[in-house]
Amino acid sequence: MRGLMQDRPLLISSLIEHASRYHSEAEIVTRTCEGPVVRHSYAGIADRAKKIAQALLDLGVRPGDRVATLAWNTHRHLELYFAVSGIGAVLHTVNPRLFPDQISYILNHAEARVLMFDITFAGLVTELGDGLHSVETRIAMTDAAHMAEMPAASLCYETILGAQDATYDWPDFDETAASSLCYTSGTTGNPKGVLYSHRSTLLHSMMLCQVDGMALSSRDSTLLCVPLFHVNGWGIPYASAMCGAKLVLPGPNLDGASLYELAATEGCTFSLGVPTVWFGFLDHAETRDPETELSLERVIVGGSSAPRALMRRLSAIGVHGFQAWGMSETSPVATVGNLLPKHAALDDDARVEMQCVGGRPVFGVELRHIDDDGALVPMDGRTPGELQIRGHWVTSGYYGQAGTGPDAEGWFDTGDIATLDGDGYVRITDRSKDVIKSGGEWISSIDLENAAMAHPDVAEAAVIGLSHPKWQERPLLIVVLRKGASPDPAGLRDFLAGHVAKWWLPDDIAYVDAIPHTATGKIQKTELRKQFADHFLPETA
Repeated sequence: MRGLMQDRPLLISSLIEHASRYHSEAEIVTRTCEGPVVRHSYAGIADRAKKIAQALLDLGVRPGDRVATLAWNTHRHLELYFAVSGIGAVLHTVNPRLFPDQISYILNHAEARVLMFDITFAGLVTELGDGLHSVETRIAMTDAAHMAEMPAASLCYETILGAQDATYDWPDFDETAASSLCYTSGTTGNPKGVLYSHRSTLLHSMMLCQVDGMALSSRDSTLLCVPLFHVNGWGIPYASAMCGAKLVLPGPNLDGASLYELAATEGCTFSLGVPTVWFGFLDHAETRDPETELSLERVIVGGSSAPRALMRRLSAIGVHGFQAWGMSETSPVATVGNLLPKHAALDDDARVEMQCVGGRPVFGVELRHIDDDGALVPMDGRTPGELQIRGHWVTSGYYGQAGTGPDAEGWFDTGDIATLDGDGYVRITDRSKDVIKSGGEWISSIDLENAAMAHPDVAEAAVIGLSHPKWQERPLLIVVLRKGASPDPAGLRDFLAGHVAKWWLPDDIAYVDAIPHTATGKIQKTELRKQFADHFLPETA
């Protein structure tokens, strides 16, 4: 017997329609690539999304076609989130921080027909040139006044939008249709495409609005530091429309001073970003004008592990920091670091420790971890294993790559090494390719990095394993010092001795001016391994 309930498809267009009707006056604030700060309402964004949707249809875009973007966090990019998917096409956000040859590969692999780009990427689009085999139309996301320096034959976003009206009805179609396409950062081999559906996106949005998700609501003013080209902006654009949250978009200005100014002037209560963003934000906040006070209450740190020092610095300015964990293949949010009632009695050190844990699974996903033989590892919070996941918004395979994806039971290998405790809290101890195997035991490079970051002279730290004739691998600690600090290997080693097991202590410490990062802000350990390929540890030299 089937239930007698209406069966409406879960479509992304329903989000902007809901926001337009019931949160019509909530603001979308953008610092534009052209310079000025502009303000729109959800009602205005909905009208503009309908107009650009009609313009795309006039250009011949059809359901399933890929419309690519090279763009920052702006109102125009947000409009495309709803316009492209709303007509049944696929929004294909591309990370402009990647190397041009990677961008070409991604656009060609996805067979994008239309390329939208911000004016800051006009030179990049020119450089890509005729190497984009499927792109038929290039559209500069600006107004007519800024078209003079755009690549030849580019169309103007505001011009084609202005030629349309907003009398358009979004079509209905199957909720399992593809909605957006993001590619992994490609640290090993070519980037891989993750193809999301309308259904998975709507379910993910509902989770973000739950109290035990990210508790996003109409009472929030959200500063979105996560790029819209990074895993659908962590789902925040969709969830914000679902609940009517004010959305503050920083455009290309992601320096600490610019972000702090926006957060203060727009009364932002919530924000999300990778650790490197928050370090810049805090460096400015700690020397701020006392007249520019923050309303910021909570901050999600994701993308890579959050050092304890970062959580303490956030707390010092009155902000609650906590982690969420996920990946492109999980839409991305799979766990959120909300605390349970029993954690209320924790002292400060224990609470910070919990804030640095990756969180526990939200409804909609399941986690487990296994050993090298595929056997389940106990959820004791101590024993590491290879982390696997399955759920409503977890990939079933990579775009254009047959035979990839989960096992027969739906479990997807994340590539992370982690522990799980009895409450489901996950602690990522390493990527499987980064864990240091020393004498038959594992050393967590992440835990060692976090310990080093707690030292007052350390601005950033990375740990890699180097070959050792007796122990197989031993850790090399690579450090960027804070301004004005001097190298002190013995002092740093003594400091670490109070925070990690003796056999974890690095065999050597190297000081560098900068540590390389991937296009998504993660430490690029492949480059560090190349950089230190000829470095010999003292004992082996």
